[in-house]
Amino acid sequence: MTTALTAPEGVDTSWPGPPPGADPLPGQLDRWLAARGAELVTIRRHIHAHPEPSHSEFETAALIARELTVAGLSPRLLPRGNGVICDIGEGDRAIAFRADIDALPLQDLKDVPYRSTVDKLAHACGHDVHTTVALGLGLALAQLNEQGELPGRVRLIFQPAEEAMPSGAPEVISAGALKDVSAIFALHCYPQLPAGLVGVRSGPFTAAADAVEVKLSGPGGHTARPHLTADLVHALGRVIIDVPSLLNRRIDPRAGISLVWGAVHAGQAFNAIPGAGEVRGTVRVLSREAWREAPELVTKLIHDVVAGTGAEVDVNYIRGVPPVINDRMASAIIAGAAGAALGADRVVEAELSMGGEDFSFYLEHVPGAMIRLGTAVPGSDVRHDLHQGDFDVDERAIGYGVRVMTHTALAALSSGAF
Repeated sequence: MTTALTAPEGVDTSWPGPPPGADPLPGQLDRWLAARGAELVTIRRHIHAHPEPSHSEFETAALIARELTVAGLSPRLLPRGNGVICDIGEGDRAIAFRADIDALPLQDLKDVPYRSTVDKLAHACGHDVHTTVALGLGLALAQLNEQGELPGRVRLIFQPAEEAMPSGAPEVISAGALKDVSAIFALHCYPQLPAGLVGVRSGPFTAAADAVEVKLSGPGGHTARPHLTADLVHALGRVIIDVPSLLNRRIDPRAGISLVWGAVHAGQAFNAIPGAGEVRGTVRVLSREAWREAPELVTKLIHDVVAGTGAEVDVNYIRGVPPVINDRMASAIIAGAAGAALGADRVVEAELSMGGEDFSFYLEHVPGAMIRLGTAVPGSDVRHDLHQGDFDVDERAIGYGVRVMTHTALAALSSGAF
C-alpha cells in the first residue's frame, strides 16, 4: 500500500487557521497545518479507501510507520505487525496519545472518490480520522522537537482491534505501550457536534460493555401438552423480561446499568415446543464497581429465573471493556488545551455515552482522558451517525484535532501534574 501525498482535486482541504482569540503555539503550528493540511486529508482518504479488519491492520500500520520514519522518528511495530508505538523527544516519563486503526464489518454506502475498496468493510466509526490526527500530531511534534521546543517525551500508540471482542488494548499494553507513561489522552469522532467544537467531560464518559449469551435446552414437545415438557419459549420470555427488571433492582440506580437483548431464536414450527433456544444481549454500566459485580449477579439472576421452568440453562458471560472514567486533572488539562487551540467558546460539556470504548483499559493503569471531536458540517442538519454505512466527516476536523492534541501534549508536559 502506497500513499500519494497530493491534495484531492476540486476539494478545499486547506487549514482554515485559528479562530479569533486562539493562542499561538511555539513552532508555528498554524503555518504547519496550512502547509500540510492537504497531505493529512490525503492520508485519511487513503486509509478510508483501504480499511482493514480488527487484528489484521498490517498495511495501515506499515503506512503509519513509513510516514513517521520519513519525519525522522523511530517507530516500532507491535509484535504481530498490526500496530505502531513511537516516542518523540526525551524524558524519564512520557505523555501518551492513543489512536485506534481498525475498520468495521459494514458496507461503505457513500458515493465519494475515497469510498472503501474492500467489500463489506468500512471506516464507519472515524478510526481513519483518529489515526490521521495522531499521525499529524506526531509529525508536528517531530518538528517542534527538532527546534528544541518539545519539553519532554510523547508516545504515540496506534492500536489495532478496538472494535473487536476481545479488543486490542490489553495486547498493546502487554507489549509495553504504557511503560514510563504517566498520562494518556485520546479523541473520538462525534457527528453530533459540528467541526471546530470538542466535548470534554470529567468522570464517567462511556459505559462498560459486556456480552451475555443464554442457551436453554429441554426435551421439546407438542404445544398442546406443555405440561409434559419444558416450555422453552416461555422460559426465554421470562429471561428476556424478568432479568433486566430484577437487575435494575439489585444494582444502585446511580451505576447506570442496562441489560438489553439484541437477538433471540427458538424453534421453527408454530405447534412444536423446541428443544433448544437462545437469547443474546449486552450489559452496559457506568460504574467500575458495578461492572466488576455484573458477571456473577447477571448469571445468578438468569439461573434463578429459569429454575422454575424445568429448562436446562447455560450462561456465557463475555467480558468486553471497562467504563471510560476520565481523570479530573487530565480532563482539566485537555479542556484548557482545547480552549487555547480553538477558543474557549468551542469547548462544550460532553454527554455521557452508553457505548463501549477500550481506551478504558489504559485508564485502569494510568490517568487520562478522552474527548469528543466534532465532525459534522457546521450549519448542516445532516448527521451521519457512527456505525452506519454512510458515515463521513467534515475533514477540517482533522486540523482541529491536531491543534487540540498538540496543545494538550505541551500543556501536559509542562504542567508537572503527571
